[in-house]
Amino acid sequence: MKYVIVIPDGCTDEPVEALGGLTPLQAAKIPNMDRIAQAGVVGLANNVPASLTPASDVATLSLFGYDPLKVYTGRAPLETAAMGIHLGPNDWAVRCNLVYVPDGHMRDFTAGHITSEDGQELIHALQKELGGKEVGGGTLEFHAGVSYRNILVWRGKTASSQFEGMKTQPPHDIPDRAVADYLPQTEGGKELVSLMEASKPILAAHPINQRRIAEGKKPATQIWLWGQGKAPQIRSFRETYGKNGAILSAVDLVRGVGVLLGWHRIDVPGATGYLDTNYANKGKYAVEALGAFDLVCVHVEAPDEASHEGKADEKVRALERIDEHIVGPLRIALPRYGDYRILIEPDHRTTLKTRAHAYGAVAFAAEGTGITPDHSTRYDELTAASSGLSFDPGWHLMKWFL
Repeated sequence: MKYVIVIPDGCTDEPVEALGGLTPLQAAKIPNMDRIAQAGVVGLANNVPASLTPASDVATLSLFGYDPLKVYTGRAPLETAAMGIHLGPNDWAVRCNLVYVPDGHMRDFTAGHITSEDGQELIHALQKELGGKEVGGGTLEFHAGVSYRNILVWRGKTASSQFEGMKTQPPHDIPDRAVADYLPQTEGGKELVSLMEASKPILAAHPINQRRIAEGKKPATQIWLWGQGKAPQIRSFRETYGKNGAILSAVDLVRGVGVLLGWHRIDVPGATGYLDTNYANKGKYAVEALGAFDLVCVHVEAPDEASHEGKADEKVRALERIDEHIVGPLRIALPRYGDYRILIEPDHRTTLKTRAHAYGAVAFAAEGTGITPDHSTRYDELTAASSGLSFDPGWHLMKWFL
């Protein structure tokens, strides 16, 4: 049996006036996803427990069949796994966004979708000025990631709980809001706030930012620290479900989850984690991976990014490209291997109205060997809500799918 999971990140949404009162899934021309619905089943899965934040870290673990209430330790440690950064038992990883906050408000959590090359130079400057310094009984390391997504590692000399239970705010969930209202308030949080402040003059003086301003681009005005956690202990997917797997994603977070599960990481040329990602290459590399792995998972960040920017037309376009270039080729290729199953499921909801992640169940569609069709005609939120098939908690869906 071959298994495929396609994750159109954040695609489940609400009716949008700009789309004539339809959701992006309803407005998009997605014939291949609709064929999966017609040949299989459509339903709902709630991947985010009420006590945790609705985001890809929690939701992806759940989607892959793991109870986040048991294995989740924070977002940043998942990304360090993809970056090959080792965390010792006393260490903490913290997500380090490069952001644009020109007037005390979170105007752009991506710093104008800063390039990885520009971001790397800025992070190297922070490492030169702040790296190696002792803060709260640990030393600091700044690690460049992809675009605005980077990592701060706090290397503890002894066991420490100073970041334990501290609430930090994902910057993508506070668009245009005053950042002072979302700073951590604990003792450990004050140290993170101090680092954010310390980053401002370093970044302001950097030639990269001065060049970006001259070119009419948004500079990275500071870092935003959040998503802290220690290294998680997760049983491999093969041990848990008896299958080997491969992960295709441009986002370190999702790649990191796959790496921790023991999946093979496949890096796709042209995959950017944004609206301009190379959809065709993702489909091509996913089809090629079918021969070597029991399960192939393709994650596409584009629908989520469109929601964060409030661009309904771009969200529709991203869904249509996923359908044409990824889902279509995989549906053609899968029957060559005999028995197969394919699942289309976003990790969490991201609404165009709020431009932020949201709690609630997501719509999924699945077809394949042994799945009895439920007579659905479309893959969308309305069909899923009326199907009667629901998984809450969402991590039970994986047991059903496999």
